[in-house]
Amino acid sequence: MSTVTPSRTQSPAATSAPTRPPRLLDWRLRFGLLSLIWGFSFLLIKVGTGAYAPFQVTLGRLLFGTAVLVAAMAVKRERLPRGGRTWAHLTVAAFFLNALPFSLFAFAELTIPSTLAGICNATSPLWGMAFSLVALSEDRPSRVRVAGLGLGFLGVLTVLGAWQGFHGLDARGTALALLASLSYPVGWIYVRRTLAGTGNSHLSMTGAQLLLATVQLAVVTPLFTSLPARFAVGPLLAVAALGAVGTGLAMLVQYGLVAEVGPTTAQMVTYFVPVIATVAGVTILGESLRWTTPVGAVIVIVGAALTQVRRKG
Repeated sequence: MSTVTPSRTQSPAATSAPTRPPRLLDWRLRFGLLSLIWGFSFLLIKVGTGAYAPFQVTLGRLLFGTAVLVAAMAVKRERLPRGGRTWAHLTVAAFFLNALPFSLFAFAELTIPSTLAGICNATSPLWGMAFSLVALSEDRPSRVRVAGLGLGFLGVLTVLGAWQGFHGLDARGTALALLASLSYPVGWIYVRRTLAGTGNSHLSMTGAQLLLATVQLAVVTPLFTSLPARFAVGPLLAVAALGAVGTGLAMLVQYGLVAEVGPTTAQMVTYFVPVIATVAGVTILGESLRWTTPVGAVIVIVGAALTQVRRKG
């Protein structure tokens, strides 16, 4: 559910940060808050698509998310990046990291539970490792990471109930959710190859990225949707929360975590998101849960964690 995550595969502006003042909240509390925010995002998407078209939900999400980051930039007196080449690369990053996956998840949740969408999102590290082995020559695999990749995809098959012939599963919606999770590492690798070391802050780059994604959806949405006959308040509030909290605020919390505890610890939030998404979907939306879903989710999370293990030295 991220934009450009400042880690080894996603940092557009890895610059040395000055000493920061003490945080109001301990990093563990902010870690838990971020897990909750992203976990509940799938529930908010489900509620939003109950009244609005997927493209409309995505556009609203980006509008509110961009507003939060623009406000943060104004408070910190930061400017948008400069340079045509930087903006061209950010346009591509905005498509793969925001416009495309956000839209795909919204379309997917028309026909699949929010719980399944959240679990599909946890496969991003698996796709990321698979792509990095091909696209990043310096990223060499180890036996543990290869085992994690295989285990993770075995978990996906378990979630989908492959041995039961995918019975009761909407293939199109599931495929869209998996494509959404696949889009993130494509964008991350692109960012790593084109935008690392630009000298701009993470806030500035992410603000510009979300702004570009908003423009992309503003162009596409009128072409494929029409104005709703009525504006349902509940779903509209869900979209507003999805954008302002689930996208804008989440990005600010995430970068604060990375700056304080490093990308390795911060990215572990990915493994808590499907758990929270599942609990929220079952308890609040009343979504059904087969035993294969939690068991497969655990296998996916373990496999994804193993793909992030690095050789020492």
